[in-house]
Amino acid sequence: MELIINHLAWRIGGAQGSGVDSAANLFASAMASGGLHVFGNREFYSNIMGEHSYFELRVSDHPVACPTTRLNVLTTFDAETAIRHSNEIADGGALIYDIKLIDTPFEKIPNLERRVQQDLGKVLDEKGLPRTMNSMLQLAEQRGITLYPVPYEDLLKTDEMLQKLPYATLKKMVNTMSAAASAALLDYDLKFINQGLEETFSGKQKVIELNIRAAEITYDYFKKTFTKPFSRKIEPIESNEKRLYVNGNQAVGMGKIAAGCSVQAYYPISPATDESTYLEGHESFPLKNGDGKGSILVLQTGDEIAAICSAIGAGLSGARAATSTSGPGFSLMAEALGWAGINETPVVVTLYQRGGPSTGLPTRSEQGDLRFALHAGHGEFPRLLVASGDLEESFYDAMRVFNYAERYQTPVIHLLDKGLATYKRTFPYFDSNRIKIERGALLSDEEAAKLESYDRFAYTDSNISPRTVLGQAGGVSWYTGDESTEDGHITEDPIDRILMMEKRANKLVSALQEIPEDEQFILHGDPNATTTIVGWGSTKGSILEALGRLNNADHSVNFLQGRLMSPFPAAAFSTILEKAEHLIGIEENYSGQFAQLIREHTGIAMDYFISKYNGRPITVDEVEESVLEIMGGQAPQKVVLHHGI
Repeated sequence: MELIINHLAWRIGGAQGSGVDSAANLFASAMASGGLHVFGNREFYSNIMGEHSYFELRVSDHPVACPTTRLNVLTTFDAETAIRHSNEIADGGALIYDIKLIDTPFEKIPNLERRVQQDLGKVLDEKGLPRTMNSMLQLAEQRGITLYPVPYEDLLKTDEMLQKLPYATLKKMVNTMSAAASAALLDYDLKFINQGLEETFSGKQKVIELNIRAAEITYDYFKKTFTKPFSRKIEPIESNEKRLYVNGNQAVGMGKIAAGCSVQAYYPISPATDESTYLEGHESFPLKNGDGKGSILVLQTGDEIAAICSAIGAGLSGARAATSTSGPGFSLMAEALGWAGINETPVVVTLYQRGGPSTGLPTRSEQGDLRFALHAGHGEFPRLLVASGDLEESFYDAMRVFNYAERYQTPVIHLLDKGLATYKRTFPYFDSNRIKIERGALLSDEEAAKLESYDRFAYTDSNISPRTVLGQAGGVSWYTGDESTEDGHITEDPIDRILMMEKRANKLVSALQEIPEDEQFILHGDPNATTTIVGWGSTKGSILEALGRLNNADHSVNFLQGRLMSPFPAAAFSTILEKAEHLIGIEENYSGQFAQLIREHTGIAMDYFISKYNGRPITVDEVEESVLEIMGGQAPQKVVLHHGI
């Protein structure tokens, strides 16, 4: 048996509300405490409790940034997880489960969709096996998966300290026990699980003691019962690097605080809400120079229209202001977005894409809002559109979009998706000094007071008019929703209309010339590769890891990542794409919206398109296998990916 050290794909599943997140975060904390790099992906239904959820973690001695198709270890304390996910365990993998559930039939699992029952049931029927969890375990074992049944409840009842506790309390400890069982399987020191418990339940000493005891019992039982070594092992790594373990919502929230955002208005909507909740928890924060505290006003409004209008009003008052939303909420913001556009008002909209249309898939990921974000609002007005590709970019982009908004006095849409919102990774500390705060042509009180007259929308060579804020002496200005003259008064004069339209539109010309190239796009890999993969957003991690695998296998592939969607760097894209012999677009949407945008601006079409729109993220394995099929001439022009349960 080949022993693989510090390379693991681990998943835990269970009913929502049963402690899946707690167990996963405990296990991740234990791994991170040992100096290892961790990537997490959380998948869940759009109800509060009961439906199936799972949390996948990848652990490595080097940074990882994407989900994978094949698991090494699946652990669970319910039958549904074993039934749903046992087929995803790679050969030589492991399945840890509660032994008391072994005879659970499919029909006793109320949330197991009919389609899943039919697909899995058909396989079992063909083999003459009953539709039970035990049958799925048998199939897994036949594929070389090692089974590890654990009597969780019996273990708790044998301990004098724990057996006196109410059943409801004991049940909550099973998630801790599943993490401890996984640590035992991987021969990973239990002390790291205990450290994770101390972090998770900080300040609750009795809870910590009880859970540590439950973990010890499970760890000891596992070690004594299952003596055959497993094919994977986790060993701690010496590291002095200080790291964060954060998800995308938190990274964006940190970026907004670092950028000096002082007002965030929002209406709750998945998957954007957690960002505002994070900011609410950090409304007051210490300044890095130690000089007092900073603050951010987080305003929960009655709807999304009020949210963006509040942010626009704060921007007119001189605040760095933002709102955060998802597709249905952004739809309601379109009219106010146009108001900000015609009035050259800086405002940031953080848009987390999810499955649509309408309510669609509220808690699942998709890249379906690119075209809408580019054109939302009637008429024509400039907006910048920035798409982050990973959590690190999410932090720094959350800072720089405020600079864009104030420099060009226009709305800026920061485009992310549910994948980025809930992906969770270990990172070295972010460095806010990388992004310098630039407030653009904003007049100080002293400058405004010296004005003899003031035209808010004055024509200038740069197309940027000096800006004052509401209430500023000397800076009296008019804002309407109509076209205006330089001083802000309503006009329908045709020449004024032409001049104002061109003034606003030409800001995008300036932006394309001034924004650094690496903020517009990134070309990963050999510039002269024969095959170019084109993608954007959260597909970045999977594409990059697949790129490494493909090039290590002597394939010539690079990856062109889109970053600035509006204004679009057409000339640079044309130069890069014209070099490649084969072009492959990869997106999490049905129609290839980014590929359409490229063709619109360059006339260049993708030769092949890899598409996924079932709400689940594209995995590294899916990218690698699909690209290999295309290179081998075995794939259709459009490859649709289906993995995900």
